[in-house]
Amino acid sequence: MSIFERYLTLWVVLCIVVGVALGHALPGVFSAVAGAEVAKVNLPVAVLIWLMIVPMLLKIDFGALGKITEHARGVGVTLFINWAVKPFSMAVLGTFFLAHVFAPLLPGDQIPSYIAGLILLAAAPCTAMVFVWSNLVGGDPNYTLGQVALNDVLMIFLFAPIVGLLLGVASVSVPWATLLLSVALYIIVPVIVAQLWRRALLASGQVAFDRTMARLQPIQVYFNAGLAYVLSRYLGVAWCVAAPAALIGASNFFELAVAAAISLFGLNSGAALATVVGVLVEVPVMLTVVKIVTASKGWYEAGVEPADGGKVELRR
Repeated sequence: MSIFERYLTLWVVLCIVVGVALGHALPGVFSAVAGAEVAKVNLPVAVLIWLMIVPMLLKIDFGALGKITEHARGVGVTLFINWAVKPFSMAVLGTFFLAHVFAPLLPGDQIPSYIAGLILLAAAPCTAMVFVWSNLVGGDPNYTLGQVALNDVLMIFLFAPIVGLLLGVASVSVPWATLLLSVALYIIVPVIVAQLWRRALLASGQVAFDRTMARLQPIQVYFNAGLAYVLSRYLGVAWCVAAPAALIGASNFFELAVAAAISLFGLNSGAALATVVGVLVEVPVMLTVVKIVTASKGWYEAGVEPADGGKVELRR
């Protein structure tokens, strides 16, 4: 395990401290950054988002989609959690807690924006950090690669409609032009750039690709992870697939969520704050999920047994 992976929580804490300190020390600089927009898209933030997204997308081989059927049950569980459970459960939980339970403690005019930020975060399945989570639990790399590639393809078509639907239900105005522009800027363009770069690197040999990657590597989470894990066990999915399936189902593509929130509602909006706070909370929480999944391997495998062909079935 690399130093980066081992001390993820520490890096998060340091980023919070440095970010708050810089915001207080250089308010003029950050005001200028906030004002650098074109068509409601903040250009400095866009550049920083691309710098985070593209290196991670280099890992994705869309050729792995051809082997996705080898882990059909695990893929099915993750897709169900990512697209049918997580966005909608977040909308329900966010509305319940922010608009009702904690409403007296929050600025009333920002509550819809906070809910919108949570919806944006939940509607973006994780890509980059999935490789870290899967590696930490010893997950099947072929399943992980195929699932991430499939999620990237589906996000192009599903992110905007699901966000638009849920924001409409939450009574938040949906600027469709900006939302679709965000999908193009933060999903389509980075995927294309990363795949072109990937092909160029692989054309120079696997050593060149590995060297480049080495230089570039630096209450709802538990519900989704637990549901994915239990469903996988019930369906007889092998633990090496079920473990990363639980993690993929629970984590988010926070770069896209933050970028979309800033584009739709502004750098100083409640939506942007909600997505950023969600990211900061997610990392340490996901590490506890890694611990739980790893510690429960014996329990999980006690409920399934190998069948013919190496598949795993639920014990009766």
